[in-house]
Amino acid sequence: MKILFVIGSLRQKSFNRQLANEAKEIIGDRAQVVELDYSDLPFINQDLESSEHAAVARVRKAVVDADALWIFTPEYNFSYPGHVKNLLDWLSRPVIPMDYATPTCINGKRVALSGAGGKMATAKSREKLTELLTFIKAEVLPEQMGIAVPAEAWGTDVLVLTDEQKAQLKAQAEAILG
Repeated sequence: MKILFVIGSLRQKSFNRQLANEAKEIIGDRAQVVELDYSDLPFINQDLESSEHAAVARVRKAVVDADALWIFTPEYNFSYPGHVKNLLDWLSRPVIPMDYATPTCINGKRVALSGAGGKMATAKSREKLTELLTFIKAEVLPEQMGIAVPAEAWGTDVLVLTDEQKAQLKAQAEAILG
């Protein structure tokens, strides 16, 4: 099995990257985990849709080749980051450019959602992502995880999970593997 990790924070020491690393350890050798690099995607633009941009083609191929996606994202102003939206907008377009009778690469793809952020534990981000992913015909797994990052972690850039959070992450890993 191949699971494609999407890190919603571009920061190298982000809490969501650390959460993804914890998930990768839990998965171990039971699946191949690959982090999607989507940093070079152009902004969605109809002028670019008719001829596939190289970065778009690479990202779409990575999604097609994966059995499932696991998105780890912060919450920005009660929603998900703009670059995550841009990625999902590109994934929502048909595989054959401008041929809306063909499927998209995310159609039917299983997607898990996790997030680490402020005191709302990314609830709004995950809620809105669930809405968007459902609309673009991805299969959002019901098991989700949100972490309210403790105040002291914001000064150290180190995310320490409680035993309960580790158990939740393990349950989510089992769901995506199942």
